[in-house]
Amino acid sequence: MTTYLEFEKPLAEIEGKAEELRALARQNSEMDVEKEAAALDRKAAQLLKDLYKDLSPWRKTQVARHPDRPHCKDYIEALFTEYTPLAGDRNFADDHAIMGGIARFNDKPVMVIGHEKGNDTASRIERNFGMARPEGYRKAIRLMDLADRFRLPVITLVDTPGAYPGKGAEERGQAEAIARSTEKCLQIGVPLVSVIIGEGGSGGAVAFATASRLAMLEHSIYSVISPEGCASILWKDAEKMREAAEALRLTAQDLHKLGVIDRIIKEPTGGAQRDRAATIAAVGSEIALMLAELKDMKPAELIRDRRKKYLDMGGKGLAA
Repeated sequence: MTTYLEFEKPLAEIEGKAEELRALARQNSEMDVEKEAAALDRKAAQLLKDLYKDLSPWRKTQVARHPDRPHCKDYIEALFTEYTPLAGDRNFADDHAIMGGIARFNDKPVMVIGHEKGNDTASRIERNFGMARPEGYRKAIRLMDLADRFRLPVITLVDTPGAYPGKGAEERGQAEAIARSTEKCLQIGVPLVSVIIGEGGSGGAVAFATASRLAMLEHSIYSVISPEGCASILWKDAEKMREAAEALRLTAQDLHKLGVIDRIIKEPTGGAQRDRAATIAAVGSEIALMLAELKDMKPAELIRDRRKKYLDMGGKGLAA
């Protein structure tokens, strides 16, 4: 069943009416409703284009969080072969919010790491809604070290509301683990490319996204704080999340202008959830292009280039 967002309610009504007509026709073979249903389909298609033509930052936030968007597990299953998951931080536990392992991408060995939110109630609880604990970031550090040792390119898929803020996570050094994961991204002498496939929330996202090349899906978001959290702090009112989303400059389009990301991956009309296969294929093509840009660079050059990229960040597009 299609899950409709709040601003998609008019679309839900039209598509619902078309389906009702077809359901009646299935029950009564003498009814011919295809002409009326096709007209509703055309109306719905046009409305979908109009709704997604110029989404506000808050609506983009809603789309980025859509439960039917493809998640890390979907990308790994579709784009990678011979995926061998690696578990645990060799210290405390395995964090199921973080997936990672050795695989082949376009028949070449790589290390893939990403946040996994889950796709139903049971898996979302198991994956902690994509919010990693310290052991998740320490697992990622271990995998990046392994990739560096064996000269494997690293691909990260970012989709998290942020690192888990629970008491246990803080007791086990959440901030330190995020900082060390970010540091490790800057230290490894292999190509590191990252794609924000949904939410890029705070330090939990930066810990994976400090990459040589960083791409975002068209309707994904990347921000230091959620709009609701920002509104609660600035205005003491989480309902001002729309104003906060505008101010945060969290959309792919704004961040590309500011030089924070390198490229935007176009999504199908209606968002990634409307055509998961096309979205996954587009992300795969972009990852291949980003890796191709880096394949001839030596380890010292990769480290120097990545370091310069982040030292220079913030100097572009501030007047935009």
